[in-house]
Amino acid sequence: MDMAEKKNKEKFIEIRDLRFSYINDLEEPPVKTEVLKGVSLDICRGEFVAVLGHNGSGKSTLAKCINAINLPESGGVFVDGMDTLDENDLLPIRQRVGMVFQNPDNQIVATIVEEDVAFALENMCVEPAEIRRRVDDALRTVGMYEYRLHAPHKLSGGQKQRVAIAGIIAMRPECILLDEPTAMLDPHGRDEVMRTIKLLNSQGVTIVLITHYMEEAAQADRIVVIDSGEVVMDDVPRKIFSKVEKMKELGLDVPQVTELAWELKKAGYDISTEIIYEEECAERLAQLLKD
Repeated sequence: MDMAEKKNKEKFIEIRDLRFSYINDLEEPPVKTEVLKGVSLDICRGEFVAVLGHNGSGKSTLAKCINAINLPESGGVFVDGMDTLDENDLLPIRQRVGMVFQNPDNQIVATIVEEDVAFALENMCVEPAEIRRRVDDALRTVGMYEYRLHAPHKLSGGQKQRVAIAGIIAMRPECILLDEPTAMLDPHGRDEVMRTIKLLNSQGVTIVLITHYMEEAAQADRIVVIDSGEVVMDDVPRKIFSKVEKMKELGLDVPQVTELAWELKKAGYDISTEIIYEEECAERLAQLLKD
């Protein structure tokens, strides 16, 4: 989705001049640390947005503000028109926006996979027959249906994370926030989770992915870069990653193929720095060698 198309999409998440601070009450006097410093951002329904930033930049805090885990100190966060500061809207917001955390073990609560996926639905008093349908559908969506009677602790990291995602999508959210969901996984596990994320997005689910992996961010419609609690870049992946020097100044990487193209460009070769995928890089290198 390019920026022009985005403008024609329906806004689902609206963030207006958001400020948020953590208070350390253990200090005397208490120490206040401002984490988000006037963030304004729109995310459209059905969009896939990757959020990048070094540790401590405020990206995870931002995600928790969208899910109403954190409430604004000032400014506002609106989900499908609902204000996170309105207590009457908290449950509807959390039904619309699910959150998946870095460590799947922190979200898995049952000893059988299908019971874990059903846990939140039971607490929501969903009818048993509907729970059965939703659990089966969610497990099929993430490719874990055949493991429905397995013990979660015997699964691989990627499988556990897919079960955690199934538990969220069984609640039928319109948006899923994922806070570094692949950080603890091996390459195979990361691929499993990314395939699931892209499938959900193709089905209309709005995705907000916080990640340290640039190759994952390259698959998004759009990238938002946060530094010191402020949005410093917001554009499509090709435009963001082509600014290699700016990204390095922010303490961030770019996809390896983008950096290769950048180095070749500096050396005088005719190659675009907007290359973000291995296949297109290989094609351009082959053309350079042919030329």
